[in-house]
Amino acid sequence: MFSNKEEKKVEAEIISSSNTIGKGTVLYGDIETHGNLRIEGKVEGNIKTKSKIVLGKSSVVIGNIKAQNAEIEGSVTGQVNVADNLILKHTSVIQGDVITNKLIVESGSQFNGSCKMENGQSFRREPEQREVNIKPSFKEPEKARTV
Repeated sequence: MFSNKEEKKVEAEIISSSNTIGKGTVLYGDIETHGNLRIEGKVEGNIKTKSKIVLGKSSVVIGNIKAQNAEIEGSVTGQVNVADNLILKHTSVIQGDVITNKLIVESGSQFNGSCKMENGQSFRREPEQREVNIKPSFKEPEKARTV
């Protein structure tokens, strides 16, 4: 079929592709892409990209986002999971939890949720809670604590 060289060329083209959902467009359903994604309209569904997502000022996303990098100027209601850099511009409004490696928050942005800073691969499974025995430096009876 395809040679290894041709497969790599096709994969590079897919990753470097760009997709745009324009202002005034409303999309219901999940989006999954390997390339960059820019949204100016409204999406009700989950979004997953192995590249960068940019949400413009007029964008509204109701659903979870998973991306390698993200720049948000619009509104998101849902979890935002970014493997590398997440930039929240001054017009951004986030209603949900954030998991990222690096976070840049401009003055004026709104963020209502928890934030977890992780170093590592994108799209990995949430760590399970485990019981850890902690020995305090002062005298206190030993007991198990959940982390």
